[in-house]
Amino acid sequence: MASDGVPRKVGVVGYGRLGQSLVSHLLTQGPELGLELVFVWNRDPGRMAGSVPPSLQLQNLAALRERHPDLVVEVAHPQIIQKSGAQILRYANLLVGSPSALADQATEQRLLEASRRWDHAVFVARGALWGTEDITRLDAAGGLQSLRVTMATHPDGFRLEGPLAAVLSTGHRTVLYEGPVRGLCPFAPRNSNTMAAAALAAPSLGFDRVVGVLVADLSLTDRHVVDVELSGPPGPTGRSFAVHTHRENPAEPGAVTGSATVTAFWRSLLGCCQLPSRPGIHLC
Repeated sequence: MASDGVPRKVGVVGYGRLGQSLVSHLLTQGPELGLELVFVWNRDPGRMAGSVPPSLQLQNLAALRERHPDLVVEVAHPQIIQKSGAQILRYANLLVGSPSALADQATEQRLLEASRRWDHAVFVARGALWGTEDITRLDAAGGLQSLRVTMATHPDGFRLEGPLAAVLSTGHRTVLYEGPVRGLCPFAPRNSNTMAAAALAAPSLGFDRVVGVLVADLSLTDRHVVDVELSGPPGPTGRSFAVHTHRENPAEPGAVTGSATVTAFWRSLLGCCQLPSRPGIHLC
């Protein structure tokens, strides 16, 4: 993993289900891959007791520079990126696990400025988004006209805020939101990351023109369902290129993160460790 033979030092911010999985992988598989876990931080330090070695527990996120990380992995909450993302970039590359934070234009701008100033990369995990590279290629070629991402799961799997928290399911299947992804992210910060990744994969559309749909479905007790629908401009025959992918991700009842997403995030971590550290925002 580390081409120069020196282990790459990794810090993990957040110790929920995803953070716990990454820490376990780094402790058990990291050494043979050239990766060294140097700290774990969590808003509630008590969650790390008994499972994270005391020497790896970081009590103050502002002290992360003392651990000299090469990469800091955020799997906590968009607020961490909004408040501390630019400061983290002063000392290390950053892998963002909460891309919904970038729906806030001021946050995105701060990250870009810090990335350029300190010559560190902002990597964004694709999470549950299927076909990321294909979307990016089509967009770069000018062949993407519309992109729509629908996320459906049981209501217990949502962590909604603001006006969305007051929306009640009116039947077996209820559309809670349908509109620009930028408008959804602030009120569903933990349930809109796949949509945010889509907005980043298609910069010609971005957060304002990629459509996000959030659906509460009482039948989906054990899985999350993500549908991605895209189309291009009309061709010579008048018909448009179109793709529709349907992904079913097994998930425990009430879980925010599906099991396949956990695996995908580990692959994103490994992938960004093999990429050059260059300023800017890059999906991985």
